[in-house]
Amino acid sequence: MSETLTVALAQIRAGKDPGQNLELVREHTARAAGLGAQLVVFPEATMVRFGPDPREAAEQWSDRWLAALPEIAREHGVVLMVGIFVPSADGRVRNRVVVTDGSGVDAHYDKVHLFDAMGTRESAHTEAGNGHVVVDALGTRIGLATCYDVRFAEQFAALGREGAELVCLPTAWADGPRKAEQWNLLVRARAMDAQAWVLGCDQAFDPDARLSFGVGRSLVSGPLGEVIAEAGADEDVLVAQIDLDEVRRVRRDVPVLSGKEMA
Repeated sequence: MSETLTVALAQIRAGKDPGQNLELVREHTARAAGLGAQLVVFPEATMVRFGPDPREAAEQWSDRWLAALPEIAREHGVVLMVGIFVPSADGRVRNRVVVTDGSGVDAHYDKVHLFDAMGTRESAHTEAGNGHVVVDALGTRIGLATCYDVRFAEQFAALGREGAELVCLPTAWADGPRKAEQWNLLVRARAMDAQAWVLGCDQAFDPDARLSFGVGRSLVSGPLGEVIAEAGADEDVLVAQIDLDEVRRVRRDVPVLSGKEMA
């Protein structure tokens, strides 16, 4: 019998108000749980969308979010992954993914690769994290990554070598020429690098923004790069069943994670 998980990607369109965004988390978690999800993933910058400096929101709201998220997860009986900002010791913020089920699971990942590219300097207000994170939950090992991390193949291969059978990738993927195509290709490629399922959860596209920090098109990719579920550009809750035994079969048949690296 296959070992399966039901997962949900909550493709929301976060706004500037952290209080309203927290209500979006409540609403979409309830909807996902009602559809049978055991794991619910929200995008990067769910607390407050990119555009405003995140430091004020982190200082005023992070404690409230950190208290509320375990309660939401516990109420609905799910593992919850949400992108927030927390103050860092040097006056900037950490771009953080919080993982909680409201009881035994309590972990976080701080984005390692900051988006200092295309005229943007995320490092101006964000301190980088400094290590990989793999969480034990739902009978498997779950690796964490955030947005721009997806361009760094070795991070995903390392997560696979550390036993992650599933990698969650909260994202706010800025719109631009061919960006949606890049997003799809990169998620699938990283799934093959990790030989794991990858859940790429993006912000929904914002047609009213000068620059939308989201193209939508959240997707679930298997360890061979196959897409089993994909959202459109608008807000959605994408639900899929993933077979963890497929990861084990792929790793057995094509053992690249245990192969020797080039000198």
